[in-house]
Amino acid sequence: MTAESAPPAPVPLHRLHFDAPGPPRLAEPPDGAPVWLVSRYADVRQVLSDPRFGRARLFTPEAPPLSDVPDLVSSPDLMFNQDGAAHLRLRRTLRRAFTPRSVARWRPWIAEMVDDLLGRLETLPRPADAVGAFTLPLPVAVISRLMGLDEPVWDRMRYWSEHAFSDGTHDREQVASALEEFRAFGADLVAERRRTPGEDLVSGLVAAADREGGVPDAHLVTLVCGLAVGGHDSTSTMLGNALLYLLGERPASWPRLGADEEAAGRVADRILHLVPLGDDRGSARHTATDVEVGGVTIPAGATVLADCGRANRDPAVFPPATLHDLFAPLEAPTLSFGAGPHYCLGAWLARCELQLALHRLAARFPGLRLADPAEPVSWRLGATSRSPLRLDVDW
Repeated sequence: MTAESAPPAPVPLHRLHFDAPGPPRLAEPPDGAPVWLVSRYADVRQVLSDPRFGRARLFTPEAPPLSDVPDLVSSPDLMFNQDGAAHLRLRRTLRRAFTPRSVARWRPWIAEMVDDLLGRLETLPRPADAVGAFTLPLPVAVISRLMGLDEPVWDRMRYWSEHAFSDGTHDREQVASALEEFRAFGADLVAERRRTPGEDLVSGLVAAADREGGVPDAHLVTLVCGLAVGGHDSTSTMLGNALLYLLGERPASWPRLGADEEAAGRVADRILHLVPLGDDRGSARHTATDVEVGGVTIPAGATVLADCGRANRDPAVFPPATLHDLFAPLEAPTLSFGAGPHYCLGAWLARCELQLALHRLAARFPGLRLADPAEPVSWRLGATSRSPLRLDVDW
């Protein structure tokens, strides 16, 4: 590919353009079959919450593959890709682990991890890479402690994450090999925790699944693998994109983040609401029957794309006057974590990590800045996320 024909460099995710939301309509994407696009806040919430809109039928053997390369996101064993009783059984094994009360108990040691990494960052030559020193190792350390994983496996987790959420640049055999190794690791971990349970999250999941009954080991292994990589990939992505936005375009807000932890929580909420994980514009569903949404009948058998990014900017719910006010409380629950039966169980943990990381980083480094704001961003790409591969900072 020549320089003239190369695609343009991606814009930072906080600068993505979103069209105004409107009534449900049939859309024809340039690279796929027609889908029904739903974009207003109330309509998106309905699609994500109504059991007549499901995920499992998108991943049946007769359904067209969503990707030419196998990845964890497209696995029918993934909890997010199941509906009904199978989904509920898996979700019940995990639900109690990530309640607000559980996350509140973890908060002190998460804060200690943040402070430890900041102490290490302070000793590095400047400019320092905030991704390598902070935004990546923090979520990896948190999910590893929860799952009882030793530090030697951390580098493999990153490798597995890159292939589990492949952006298409890895060849099919490479991804298949990495996923086979990853699933073998997950299966061994489940078997080990079943033999010798501990106080970690995996032991709790295995015990809960065995009590629940009817949970296939393949589903449990995929759940554990999804936790290992999804538990750090999303949070690392959120934190890296947040720093790029705050230091690059909202530097005047930085001192207040360090002075007020509650204000940092509101900023975390706004950033989670406005800055998507990646370029994917919606969450897909399949209709089991004719369903009326926003005064429009969507026929049975249709694929529906719920555009959470546009819904999160619906002026009927989120007034334009306060949409970009980082310190204003959200007027309604964000759809960034979904809604309904597939709502992200890790939402409270992600918010906690983002709030503590931003508050304590700003308090420790009130003069933190991008080392070279004009330097083009080098992006880490994935099937579901995009974030800076490196972020050089100074103070």
